[in-house]
Amino acid sequence: MDTNPTQATIPQPVAEHVETLDPELAPEIAVQLGLSLAEYDNVCRTQGRVPSLTELYIYSLMWSEHCSYKHSKKQLRLFSSEGPYVLQGPGENAGVISVGDGWAVAFKMESHNHPSAIEPFQGAATGIGGIIRDIFTMGARPIASLDSLRFGTLDKPRQRYLFDGSVAGIGSYGNCLGVPTIGGEVYFEEAYEGNCLINAMAIGLMREENLTRAVGSGPGNLVVLIGSSTGRDGIGGASVLASQEFDEAAENKRPAVQVGDPFEEKLLIEVCLELLQRGLFVALGDLGAAGLTSSASEMASRGGVGLDIDVRKVPQREEAMQPFEIMVSESQERMLAVVEPDDYAAVEECCQRWGVACTAIGKVTDTGRFVVRDSQLPAEADIVADMPAEMLAQSAPEYDPEMREPQYLAQLQGYDLDFVYQTAADAAQLAGALAERGCALAPATDDAPFNAAFSALIASPNICSRAWIWRQYDHQVMNNTVILPGADAAVLRIGDTGRGETTNRGIAASTDCNGRYCYLDPYLGAQIALAEGARNLACTGADPAAITDCLNFGNPEKPEVFWTFHQAVQGLADACRFFAIPVISGNVSFYNESFGHAIYPTPAIGIVGVVDDITAVATSAFKQAGDTVILVGETLDELGGSEYLKVVHGLVAGHPPTLDLELERDVQSTVRQAVRTGLLQSAHDCSEGGVAVALAESCVLGGIGAAVALDDDLPPVASLFSESQSRILVSVAEDKVEEFLALATANQVPYSVLGEVGGERLTIEDKLNLSVAEIANLYNNTLEQLVTNRV
Repeated sequence: MDTNPTQATIPQPVAEHVETLDPELAPEIAVQLGLSLAEYDNVCRTQGRVPSLTELYIYSLMWSEHCSYKHSKKQLRLFSSEGPYVLQGPGENAGVISVGDGWAVAFKMESHNHPSAIEPFQGAATGIGGIIRDIFTMGARPIASLDSLRFGTLDKPRQRYLFDGSVAGIGSYGNCLGVPTIGGEVYFEEAYEGNCLINAMAIGLMREENLTRAVGSGPGNLVVLIGSSTGRDGIGGASVLASQEFDEAAENKRPAVQVGDPFEEKLLIEVCLELLQRGLFVALGDLGAAGLTSSASEMASRGGVGLDIDVRKVPQREEAMQPFEIMVSESQERMLAVVEPDDYAAVEECCQRWGVACTAIGKVTDTGRFVVRDSQLPAEADIVADMPAEMLAQSAPEYDPEMREPQYLAQLQGYDLDFVYQTAADAAQLAGALAERGCALAPATDDAPFNAAFSALIASPNICSRAWIWRQYDHQVMNNTVILPGADAAVLRIGDTGRGETTNRGIAASTDCNGRYCYLDPYLGAQIALAEGARNLACTGADPAAITDCLNFGNPEKPEVFWTFHQAVQGLADACRFFAIPVISGNVSFYNESFGHAIYPTPAIGIVGVVDDITAVATSAFKQAGDTVILVGETLDELGGSEYLKVVHGLVAGHPPTLDLELERDVQSTVRQAVRTGLLQSAHDCSEGGVAVALAESCVLGGIGAAVALDDDLPPVASLFSESQSRILVSVAEDKVEEFLALATANQVPYSVLGEVGGERLTIEDKLNLSVAEIANLYNNTLEQLVTNRV
């Protein structure tokens, strides 16, 4: 079912005549552009006639899945966007929260999946450029970015090409801008071989009073295009690529991938922030998917006004561009502003001083119509498009797709995993797998029977160090990064309060999602994504303020896919309400399918929290010999969907770990309080690979060993590698152990005293015994060896 405004609500056309398409050819062209025949009929009813070619192009992009959210909009209304920190929720270029002392933070996550699968360097680079523009459009200076990435397994050359190119594109663009990439995540699964995921998140800082919105207003005001000239690159780019599945014709779509210029964007940042500071913009928006069409029509719709644009005033870098090409081009590094006529000279002077192009291309009207002119045509026939702005931006069809639970779920969730406990890990098989990664297997011994399985796990591409990635990023530029990449969450200082004072306030940020969990249970998997993101912030001492999301799924027109989408959204919405964490921005990316095979459901979240005192934060690394190691939370026998099950047995099955929301809340609260009061030496989220991997990571990061005993009654394999939720591994100085345990007891949070930090080995009694140096070699070197194919 679809819904649309009645004809009575549509403002009257401006043009007396628009040259329309041949009525017999128009439906075929509409289908070629991605509209259904029903949607084409809807366009004709809205227009009261057959559309022109330019109008049809514009409708096809604005009503595409990427721009209109026509299959997801109703589901997204399940999210709550209200909270004590929120200044701006969904509906603008980015969400904004207050972080204290008059400071505000804007942030958002978006996908650039489909372009990156065609051309990884430029696809990923322009993804960073686009999300950065969303941030400074709000009046905020970009201060950080994060990325959430998914690829196929690295034993395949194409996956190494996509991974290497995407990481290089992110690093190149961000480094040139001088915006640090402070964190993120990456997973490698067969399900992403046909469709890699490039989800980029950006964060910006501003004074609360400088919050700017892309709301057009003031009939007679000028519509001003700022930045790069317009070319044919990117025509049908993100808006088209992200609204269809991939097939054999994928390579033919390479011209639709945008080409970025980070140096031009750096100039755009400076000139736009100066003009915003001087109060010379009425409104400001960036040109992303669907280019000028999207930015202008959304600006008009939000303000309840019309716009009248002359395409021949748009600076063009290619000859003989047609009006529809100019309107839908996705050439990068362009901004659209509304400026009062008396201020235009000052805007023009500022742009010239920065070396940025600035052109008045139209004006705001009171007609409610989105009018496009071509002044090269005779005056009586120069209007090539005349459409109701609100219908373009806000009133695309909305659908209720059929939903059906996938048949695979019952089979996989009910899979008998008893063999995991009865069968020892095949040492020869594990040795071969490690050899492929350029690593040696640590032999099992009588007192350490799990050395081999642990070696395979710590060197798994989904667990091993990501230093090869973040070493390519300038993660310390601006000198505000307090906790560096590689931790559970990054922490940034805010700095000057704007009143000539200093503050110790900061923010923490993380991205999270385990697509394998979501594949096995999309409702629970989405909740775990939020819980782990908030848990990562708790490990630093931060209070979660809000999230942005990037919901990556297959074709929503397939009932099984849409069921997983609905379940994930419902799960995430329910968990957000429980934790009182609002969703203030985000993105939906559908059609992540190749040759009929969809990716794992991947509702990635980006979470930002408030740090009251950046001098009172914790990191994951063990600090000093003699500290007591404590596991906060409880380990259960939960190996379904685990990394152990995949790495050691080659299996994705079972039920993901359960999530007790109340226990999760209490564990996070306990650890957060302990960090803030200085009770903890370290805090580290226990997730993929279980407590064995968490212990190893804390040892490697601290360059020191630990001797522990796991006091549960579980089978050893579950005790080591279960991925039970709501667990945080902490270390506590000897003189503060009693106080911390009293806090945990008062909060009714379960805990286990495991042992103490010290020595040069990690020993887990009767289970594991390896030197920290051996572990570090496996952990630190695997990813680079795989991606450079050195073995």
